[in-house]
Amino acid sequence: MALKLKYFALTAAFFIGLTFCFERRAYAYVDPGSSLLLFQSISAIVTGTIFYFRRRLKALFTRSSTDTTDLSGKSR
Repeated sequence: MALKLKYFALTAAFFIGLTFCFERRAYAYVDPGSSLLLFQSISAIVTGTIFYFRRRLKALFTRSSTDTTDLSGKSR
């Protein structure tokens, strides 16, 4: 599984690199709101991922107490 992920990442990086190498001039207008739409999409993806995995994330940051003591100070 890790090997497939490694090959996928290398292939994606290769194609992104080729995209930047063979770039053409774009005679187009980019609306200032386009970057805000991109920011909103990325923040929605991050927030949705955090919401989906919230129980696992909570388990990472909280400790489960296995050692409990009575009021008298003796361990159970």
